[in-house]
Amino acid sequence: MGKRLIQQRRGRFNGRYTVPSHRFRGKIKYQHDRKRQTGIIQDIIHDPGRTAPLAKVRLSNDKTQLIIAAEGAKIGDSVHFSDEKEAVRPGNIIPIGVINEGFPVYNIELKPGDGGKLVRAGGSSATIVAHESDKTVIRLPSGQFKTISSDCRATIGAVAGGGRKDKPYLKAGKKYIARRVQGKIHPVVRGVAMSPVDHPHGGGAHQHVGKPKTIRRGASPGRKVGSIAAKRTGRK
Repeated sequence: MGKRLIQQRRGRFNGRYTVPSHRFRGKIKYQHDRKRQTGIIQDIIHDPGRTAPLAKVRLSNDKTQLIIAAEGAKIGDSVHFSDEKEAVRPGNIIPIGVINEGFPVYNIELKPGDGGKLVRAGGSSATIVAHESDKTVIRLPSGQFKTISSDCRATIGAVAGGGRKDKPYLKAGKKYIARRVQGKIHPVVRGVAMSPVDHPHGGGAHQHVGKPKTIRRGASPGRKVGSIAAKRTGRK
């Protein structure tokens, strides 16, 4: 009998496939209240579970908050939480409807008040393309255009830590450790390279699936690999 598939083992919360919570410095979300506030960056923190550094900000109400650091941010800089056009400066957090076209932004809310969901990786940024009444069109780092509410908040600038990918991994063990900290599996082995007892795509005289890789939604967990419940396959 073969071993369980990787996605099955990940779902069982055993030691190899889970991430210790202490590796993450905390959830990075904008505050629910939209009061105009000013904060001072007290520290720049390394977060092992992320590709971007964090900034510890002490607000005017004497509370502290963690935000994703902007490119060029340093200790002592001021951060403004505002909804006015005068606050359009790198590192400030304001609704995207106030930001001019062409400005780079990151940590963008998908819905007003969700705390920030899009463009959070180190060195990444989206671009404000156009404003349409109460909607704003942004261009994501992938090149995709997305239309969201103009009330969604974002941080102006680009995420810090963009040069992290420039240094190569000199040995496989370094990449294994880096991915392990983030809860990712490395290396990822193709199913067709496995034996038939280890994966539904395994076996055969040479590496090919040997059967349709589109699988139905109700398939058993041991068969559920490939294009799961795909609406269509093939070249468009």
